[in-house]
Amino acid sequence: MLRRLSLRSRLVLGVLVLATIGLVAADLATYTSLRSFLISRTDTSLQAAHQEAEAELLGTGPPESTDEPNQRDSSPPIGRLQNLTRSLPGLYIETRNSAGKTLFSDQVAEFPNTETPPSAPRLPKSISLAAATRTQPDRLSYFTVNSIKGDVRYRVRASLDPGSTTMLILATSLSGVDGTLHRLALIELMVTAGVLLAIALLGLWVVRVGLRPLEAIGRTAAGIAAGDLTRRVERAEDRTEVGRLGLALNTMLGQIESAFKARAASEEKLRRFVADASHELRTPLAAVRAYAELFKRGADKQPEDLERAMAGISRESARMTLLIEDLLLLARLDEGRPLEREPVQFAEIVREAVETARTVDPDREIELDTDQAIVLGDEHRLRQMVDNLLSNTRAHTPADAPVSVSVATLNGNALLSVQDSGPGMTGEEQERVFERFYRADPSRSRARGGVGLGLSIVSAVAEAHGGEVSVRSEPGKGSRFEISLPLYTDS
Repeated sequence: MLRRLSLRSRLVLGVLVLATIGLVAADLATYTSLRSFLISRTDTSLQAAHQEAEAELLGTGPPESTDEPNQRDSSPPIGRLQNLTRSLPGLYIETRNSAGKTLFSDQVAEFPNTETPPSAPRLPKSISLAAATRTQPDRLSYFTVNSIKGDVRYRVRASLDPGSTTMLILATSLSGVDGTLHRLALIELMVTAGVLLAIALLGLWVVRVGLRPLEAIGRTAAGIAAGDLTRRVERAEDRTEVGRLGLALNTMLGQIESAFKARAASEEKLRRFVADASHELRTPLAAVRAYAELFKRGADKQPEDLERAMAGISRESARMTLLIEDLLLLARLDEGRPLEREPVQFAEIVREAVETARTVDPDREIELDTDQAIVLGDEHRLRQMVDNLLSNTRAHTPADAPVSVSVATLNGNALLSVQDSGPGMTGEEQERVFERFYRADPSRSRARGGVGLGLSIVSAVAEAHGGEVSVRSEPGKGSRFEISLPLYTDS
């Protein structure tokens, strides 16, 4: 049942239950304490009345007439008890012998504050008395009975004095006590109801204010579920539990939004990658098909056409093979497959790559400046990285544009720098230059470059070795590529 209630209802209900238990316990304690006090005071008054009644029975009470102070009342004990009931309004007196026979019973006719006196108490026929004690030598008993008629209650004291055979029974009405207790119960009921109502209203207000941030979190979550990943919990503070929850939720939402953006970017990148790969493979495949068609049309019977067809097929097949190998390399690097790890003289690799570039492009001036630098990695992939970087420079700069290559050590890293004096790049081109299949030439002309995977391989190999690659360029001022790799240490 409680699971179906809202958190606000459960909190208020819990507070009301605890408050009810506390108030009811306090009411019962107050009622019981006052009732015990009033009954105890009534018993004390009966004790005092017993002493007067006992004196009257023994004839030792004071005389009624003051004309002769030294003369005692000579009337019989029954008459003196009647006089006592009249002097103590509301007191009922009864005497019984040892056989339980009633010897005397009387009650005043004029009961205070009432028009008609209440009915006499309904006394049991036999009354058991407690044994004597050192502090109370006579045998006595206190108990409560109802009246013969009506709903009046009486407090009764029955006693048997030592050496006497007459049981003296005194009873007084508990109307005043019951009236006081009834008024107390009514006041407690009204106060308890008022306090519970105030607690309920105050609790609802406090819980509503306290749960307002949760409602905001719920609205934010609903907005996010509807697709708005930019929503955040407002006024989230670390001073309260709900505020800290809001801060944690905002952090989580930021990570989720970043993850969704990264996934969307990855999907877009994958779609572009597949489209570009299909485009790059379509051209050599179309060439192979054309050469195959040429062969079917009789090129096999003409040596010159046959040689040209087979050379074309071989050339396009090699191109496709290179493209597929580059794609496989990037796929392996993306999967995080481990590369060979051994100490490599990085400066020597750069020197060999520069010598090869000078041989391929003898008209270009390539300046080389290297420091001793040892890195931990795959020698073949590192050489491929440097070759691709130099090949990119040759493909995108004029043939007479000089190139400066240097290797230095800085802050525990080996820093490879390749500075060209070509046309440079715009800011957008610098941001996308390491993307796969990206070429600044929108016409996709292959006269000045490959398929756009060279710099992607440079970036992937550098990252696989724990390094990074960057570019700085301005249009008309050339470009500077830098690769930073951790130096190898023996420790």
